[in-house]
This record gives sequence, structure tokens and C-alpha cells, in this order.
Amino acid sequence: MLLKDIPTAHDIEKAEERIENYIHRTPVFTSSQINEIVGLKVYFKTENLQKVGAFKMRGASNAVLSLKKEQLKKGVATHSSGNHAQALALAAKLSKIPAYIVMPQNAPDVKVAAVRQYGAEVIFCEANLEARESTLREVVSKTGATFIHPYDNYDVIAGQATAAKELIEDTDHLNGIFSPIGGGGLMSGTLLSAQYFGNKMAVYGAEPKGADDAYRSWKAGERILMKNPATIADGLRTSLGERNFPIIQKYVKDIITVSDAEIVEAMKMIFQYLKLVVEPSGAVPFASLLKVKNEFKNKKIGVILCGGNVDLAKLPF
Repeated sequence: MLLKDIPTAHDIEKAEERIENYIHRTPVFTSSQINEIVGLKVYFKTENLQKVGAFKMRGASNAVLSLKKEQLKKGVATHSSGNHAQALALAAKLSKIPAYIVMPQNAPDVKVAAVRQYGAEVIFCEANLEARESTLREVVSKTGATFIHPYDNYDVIAGQATAAKELIEDTDHLNGIFSPIGGGGLMSGTLLSAQYFGNKMAVYGAEPKGADDAYRSWKAGERILMKNPATIADGLRTSLGERNFPIIQKYVKDIITVSDAEIVEAMKMIFQYLKLVVEPSGAVPFASLLKVKNEFKNKKIGVILCGGNVDLAKLPF
């Protein structure tokens, strides 16, 4: 995949205009208590307060709104463990088109319920990538719907990039941004916005140790697919995308991996000091910053809280 094909600054600006009435411009939160504890100024981009409770609404909306009229008639389809599923379902509902969502059998109940509430048809499959993809092919063949990939799609990446663009605009001279890596849609979008709108600001990837394919791929210089991920951060269990990896490989400053225990501790701090509900995946960037905080003494760091769709009946603390 060639870097010449990636979204440009203009593409991201057009995406921002396109989705403006479909998303929230989420606020940036700070906490003097957290700043004192970590020894730096942390600016939290609260995408857990985004529509459907996650940044995914940005990319899904941009992808749907970029489709041709003929494509819209037959609707859209995807495979997702939850947040992209909800986002695409809502984007489809707002555009008055059908949506078909392939979800693994172990997807959180709260996310399955939300997808159905937005009017999409849910098709279950085994909890592995091969089953997701084969089931999706059957759905697309049957319905003629357009596949909107959760992250390996340039329209999706351009939409996700708007979160970091807003964070950069709403803060004063950040020294860096911490963003999570699952499939790489938000991460690659964050990197592009940092390059185009943040004066090539440093961006740090955050990943669970139990799903560290991006870290291993970055170190190896080639994409290594995920096998049997084991982490409470269910939104980050996916393999790094083909279109996402070259962007990450070229621009990421570092990738920090964290344990489930570190993720839970970060969740607790966010609940306690920010009074915000975040899912485990949403806490991974802050967990990563906590792990390396001594490297950023007295700096200004942005942290993207990517989602808040936690099952409150199954809190890990």
C-alpha cells in the first residue's frame, strides 16, 4: 500500500465539513488532581461522549456520506465487535438506508443491543477474523450492500482524523498525543492530523500487551496479524489494517504496551477524577501515559479517550 494514496489535509477538512451535523465536537477535559499525580498537564479528548459512545461515529459517517446514490440504495455492511457496528448502524439510520452488521458471538451485550436499537440487522459469527470475513462475504453477496471496513478504509481514516484535529485546535501547543491502536483507523488518522495540523507533533501509540500486533509489526517492519488476542480491551483485539500500517510505520514516535491491570488502574483514575465512564479500550492511552509519565515531566500531552461503551454489570473493578 502506497503512502501517496493516504488522505490529504484537504480530505480531512472535507470530512470535517461532511460529518459536522452527524457528530458532536467533543470537549477536552482536564483535572488538576491528575496533573499533580502524573507531573504533567493532560488534556483528555472525550470521544467517550461522542454519539454512539465512541469516535467510530466520525469514520462511519464520513464513509456513508461519501457513497454514491446507487450504493446507498442497497445499504451498508460491516463486521465489528461493537463500536463501529453501532456507528455504522446509526449513520445508516440517519441516511435512511439498511445496515447489516456481522458481530462475534462474544460481543458485549450492551453493544449488540445498541446496534439493534439503531435499526440494523445483526448476524452472529464465531469469534475470529476468518469467521467474521466469511460471514460478511455471504451477507454482501446476498444483499449487495457496500462493505464499510471498520478501519482499513481511507474515508474511515479521514473521518477518524477529525478527532485529533479538534484536539489540536482546542488546546495550546501540545507536546504530543497518546492514541489507542486496534485496527489502526483512529491511530493513522491521529498521525495524519498531527502531521498536517499539529506541526508534525509527536504521536504515541497505546496498545494492550495481550493484543500487541501493532507493536510487533512496527518493530519487525512488516504487518504481523493478530492471533488469539487476550485482553479486557475488546475494542483493540483486531489486527492492524493494510492501509493503516504504512501510516503508523512512517509517523508514529513510539508504541507503549500495557497490561490489563494497568488498564484497569487507568479506568479507575478516569472514573474517580474526571467523573467519566470509559471502556477498557478507552483507558489504554492514559494507561500508557501513566507507564512512561516520567519522560514527559511538565509537558502538555493530549490523550484520546476513544470510547465509553462499558457494560456496567461487568466492570473490572
